[in-house]
Amino acid sequence: MKRLFALLPLLAVAPALAQSGSGLKGHDTSAPVDVGAERIEVQDRANRAIFSGNVEARQGSMTLRSARLTVVYAGGSDVQIQRLEASGGVTLRTPSETARSQYAIYDLPRGIVTMIGGVNLDQGSNHVQGGRLVLDLDTHRAVLDGGGRVTGRFTVPRRQSN
Repeated sequence: MKRLFALLPLLAVAPALAQSGSGLKGHDTSAPVDVGAERIEVQDRANRAIFSGNVEARQGSMTLRSARLTVVYAGGSDVQIQRLEASGGVTLRTPSETARSQYAIYDLPRGIVTMIGGVNLDQGSNHVQGGRLVLDLDTHRAVLDGGGRVTGRFTVPRRQSN
């Protein structure tokens, strides 16, 4: 229980959950992260805390929602978050993009977010889907693959007639 109090302040300064593409280029990864849920369970011996029930993690204008979020941290007196694992209808939303999947894993030391399982990514009226989306927070590179064929629909600007 003592580590719970050490863990909660770290959640307020954790780096961004994800960033990709044009919608997050200006995202402040050092902004505080606010987490809310119906329940939290701290498993001190396993070095993790589990948030469950309508979980919402917000940083700036970016929001992650899921049924469950596991925060994995390094033990010792100086608790450091290593990984966030979201499951159960995961939605990652920014002002210009929305990504949905069944699972998401954020490896904080590497700055990589991986969304797995029926991934759908919408940006305006553009839509792509696939099995796995990997977001690199440092390069703002997004790769969609896995689970067979990747498909998409992209809008074409209307041509003005003369």
